[in-house]
Amino acid sequence: MFSKSKINEPGHKADEGSAPKPAMPDTSRPSGASDFKASAPKAKPAASTLSSDLHITGNLKTTGDINVEGTVEGDIRAHLLTVGESATIKGEVVADDVVVNGRVVGRVRGLKVRLTATARVEGDIIHKTIAIESGAHFEGSVQRQDDPLNGGKAKPLPTPAPANTSAG
Repeated sequence: MFSKSKINEPGHKADEGSAPKPAMPDTSRPSGASDFKASAPKAKPAASTLSSDLHITGNLKTTGDINVEGTVEGDIRAHLLTVGESATIKGEVVADDVVVNGRVVGRVRGLKVRLTATARVEGDIIHKTIAIESGAHFEGSVQRQDDPLNGGKAKPLPTPAPANTSAG
């Protein structure tokens, strides 16, 4: 398509100015295509797994998925939370999807909440949809909300501002 002789010749400056222009899109297309391929699929990362021998004290927050097999003393916020049969969570759980196979002591908030036959939940469940399998142990209340993820903190009560009042 392009020859080196035209680019290197001093008499063809008009060709030299036009040659890089077509060459630039040709070289940028493959890099643009590779950039597009790298960013287009955006493969979802694998779920984080907390093994059965792990004990965490503190809160966990992610936009991804978490599989808990160990013990967590703290709140968990995730996209998908799977509580394994050997797992114990002591704290609030907030996720789009919550699947409980183990033990949760605390509030559960999720768009979809599922308690399997091996689940033990001691606390309230706030959900959009819920499924409780036969054999699951549950102590607490169940409340349906259209937006359970923000339901607990959506509308704080207005408080009067003391800075606006004067004593004199």
